[in-house]
Amino acid sequence: MSESWSFWSNPAGEPRRAQAFSGARPHLVDTTMFYAPRSGGVKRYLTAKRAWMARARPGLRHSLVVPGARSSSDGRGLQTVGAVKIPFGSGYRWPTSVRKWTDTLLALRPDLIEAGDPFTPGRAALDAGQRLGVPVIAFAHGDPSAQAALHFGEWAEAPAKKRLVEVLNRFDRVIAASRHIADRLEDAGVSDIAVHPLGVDTEIFHPRRRDPSRVRAELDLPADARLLVFAGRPAKEKNVEALIEAAALLGPDHHLLLISAGGATEWRDGNVTALPYVGDPRALARVLSSCDAFVHANEHEPFGLVVLEAMACGLPVVAPCTGGVAELVDNQVGQLAHSADGPGVAEAVDALFERDLHALSRAARARAAARHSWDHVFEGLGSLYAGLTGQNAFAACARMDATH
Repeated sequence: MSESWSFWSNPAGEPRRAQAFSGARPHLVDTTMFYAPRSGGVKRYLTAKRAWMARARPGLRHSLVVPGARSSSDGRGLQTVGAVKIPFGSGYRWPTSVRKWTDTLLALRPDLIEAGDPFTPGRAALDAGQRLGVPVIAFAHGDPSAQAALHFGEWAEAPAKKRLVEVLNRFDRVIAASRHIADRLEDAGVSDIAVHPLGVDTEIFHPRRRDPSRVRAELDLPADARLLVFAGRPAKEKNVEALIEAAALLGPDHHLLLISAGGATEWRDGNVTALPYVGDPRALARVLSSCDAFVHANEHEPFGLVVLEAMACGLPVVAPCTGGVAELVDNQVGQLAHSADGPGVAEAVDALFERDLHALSRAARARAAARHSWDHVFEGLGSLYAGLTGQNAFAACARMDATH
């Protein structure tokens, strides 16, 4: 573990400016270990960024460096570095060779590197940035010290936090996906954090995909069943047990649909149905938009990208009143639960159905579209990239110039 937390420092403490490589388009490289066939928000963020940059910033290059079964390139900007599978890790891989990862980044000759974790890819990003003289950003999608405490015990939080702070303070800029994560990092000693919430594809996740009668028929449910849904990894921190307990308390008029969170197989137990991972975002949007409400019980969620997807589909959301999800949800678009246990969630669901669901649905869709489109997110990040590199091609003005 100690090797993965090592890093190359920026001794002068000054931002590194990208070197101008003659004749080449400015090149952004994203790198992370949190990229797997069934991974969640980090992969969706990177996939959306690649598509957006191809459309909105054609004068730029964008590459991803992520783990794979072997080192290879698809010829279109996706580079894999061979890494071992994590046992029971839902397809995630743990990179062990910092040198191999660094060499891959160096060969790409980036003008800017963004690391999505502080482990081997983060160390390699700092190493490559130091050698090339280019800025390196850390995007904090979560808090690894909190994960250490959850999975290994409270004793693990303090040393993990100390190492995390040491690493993050050596990046040229740290970005957090939520104020919740930024506050935790600032309290631990990380300085100069920019908060940039993530986004959602508002065309894919749209209420027009709604087909409630068909979805209920496919699930063998009555047409008038109140259908609650949660989608996410089957991980301890998701607190799926609280959702299942809430469904039991709510009774047979309510049905809980778990997508991926119930494991890799389809099953049904009472008023709970579990479906395996849905890889097609349009298929996921069809199911989400056909339900009555999205439910969430992780009170320490770093952000909650799937919550935005549900809101964009027009679903009101029941969520805890703490964590990153509470920055997305309030009583105008859903119902906050005062506790993240089964009774607390059940009480919030009951309160939600006493309200005007149609008005909440419209408000949820409007908020997701107005505040969290990927256009809005990436325009903001582009301005930050331009400021760090001194290259205006990352900013909106370059796109406007290209159209004239």
